[in-house]
Amino acid sequence: MMHTTLLEGEARADVSSWLSAGSGYGFKHRDSTSSFDRGVAASFAIGVGSDPLKSVIIGGVLRSTTYFTLGTDVSLAVRGATGGFARGQWGLALDVGPMWRTWGGGDYGRVPIHAMVIGGGPWGLQLGIGGDFANIITDDPGARGIVALLEMDLLRLTVMRQGATDRWWENPAPAGGRMQQTSSLRPKMGPLPGLLW
Repeated sequence: MMHTTLLEGEARADVSSWLSAGSGYGFKHRDSTSSFDRGVAASFAIGVGSDPLKSVIIGGVLRSTTYFTLGTDVSLAVRGATGGFARGQWGLALDVGPMWRTWGGGDYGRVPIHAMVIGGGPWGLQLGIGGDFANIITDDPGARGIVALLEMDLLRLTVMRQGATDRWWENPAPAGGRMQQTSSLRPKMGPLPGLLW
């Protein structure tokens, strides 16, 4: 009879997660008048990515951006992010993907490509600068536009957060586990000679 011994180890399958909301301002080019229309924007995004303890995270994001004087854009993008961004600290993310424009009858481009660079800071704060270009539907005019958004990511603020902000508000169990300290700036000192007797 053969006996097999299985060793159990800790297995973690946590992913990076994003859930943000914010507002800003955007400009969209109208082909029929060759002018730019503008409007105040409100944006919401949700997404998931790979292991937050890695230095580069790849994932996907679904974003809805409403321009109050124009209409709503919905985009599905691939996100590449730094580890610092995913763990709720300083970092960068880049979103690129197609967008469905529900307004304008094709005069602003119906299915453009949307790209956004997002700078993330501690406490879930982030600033995004995005642009629209081209058009996947060839019969419509190409899209041109830009938007700037100031957002708060609720998951980067809470479950994803670790690092320097733990000094003020500790996150006891960050998603994905805590980063290991690889080195210390100050070496540990043993007892000084002559102090033990």
